[in-house]
Amino acid sequence: MKAHVSSILLGVKDMEASKRFYTEGLGWKIKDDYGISVFFESDGASPVGFYGRDGLADQVGTSPEGSGFSGLVLTYVVRSEARVDEIIAEAQKAGATILKPAGALPWGGYGGTFADPDGYIWSLGYSARGTDQLYAE
Repeated sequence: MKAHVSSILLGVKDMEASKRFYTEGLGWKIKDDYGISVFFESDGASPVGFYGRDGLADQVGTSPEGSGFSGLVLTYVVRSEARVDEIIAEAQKAGATILKPAGALPWGGYGGTFADPDGYIWSLGYSARGTDQLYAE
């Protein structure tokens, strides 16, 4: 198996609220809306989509119940500290929970962290040191 993710599918509790958060709040564009699942335009990266949490859990053979840190963090690397600040502000305005405000990171970069309405954690980062980073934008 290669170190590659073909798509990222997040189980959500309220499909309409999640769509509003990402489209109206963060400016994502819907590519395909199948009712029970939604996929967003990915600009050539691994596509991100939503599926109802109960249905997705059933599909993969597990319980939809869960709490606490899942061990999954979605990272979004940008080209400036200012862009980190902008995205954190957009997310907060859209209803995200800010877990760590943007600021200097222990390893020398700059970043912040927020959780979407379903608790999925997004870590935003910038580093002037990286020369081969996979920038999201």
